[in-house]
Amino acid sequence: MGNNISAILLAAGLSSRMGQPKLLLPWAGRTVLGQVVSTFAAAGMEEIIVVTGGVREQIERLVAELAKDYPVRTVYMAALDSQPRAALIGLGDQPQVREETVRRICAAFVQAKSLLVIPSFQNRRGHPWLVARLLWPKILALPTSTTSRQFLNTYAGQVEYVAADESILQDLDTPEDYARQRPYRVLRK
Repeated sequence: MGNNISAILLAAGLSSRMGQPKLLLPWAGRTVLGQVVSTFAAAGMEEIIVVTGGVREQIERLVAELAKDYPVRTVYMAALDSQPRAALIGLGDQPQVREETVRRICAAFVQAKSLLVIPSFQNRRGHPWLVARLLWPKILALPTSTTSRQFLNTYAGQVEYVAADESILQDLDTPEDYARQRPYRVLRK
């Protein structure tokens, strides 16, 4: 893609509502996290960083395997080696997000040069969202109790919205979410 945007996938949760490491669950011939990494790579992301935490060792083993095919690595705490102009913040448990959506968000940033680019479906913000490097110090200085919603509301006047489908609102938190949203492979005889 050559747009100097890095992707940061948040994968540090404990999967407590799922009852097992949700990022390792099967999804369309991959794992949930593998699907997300694949989508971001197919959209042209040249650096994909997975922020681990909860089931760190298992996620790091999976990412080491994914790194054989994709430009992906893990960090225990967020750290970028390169000097990207922006970061695309995605969820590791959002395998439904579409390659086209990732491309449109990055393209909107390159075109509009907004500090924030957020996908929207029926006037609801979703993930992934993009934040320009200029705002990174503001994010890093936030109290730990501050939510991303509060941060985005603070900079509402700096947001460029991109129309997207409902996949930007979907993630996998419970076994019911997984059963309802999981794509099933058609078995051939």
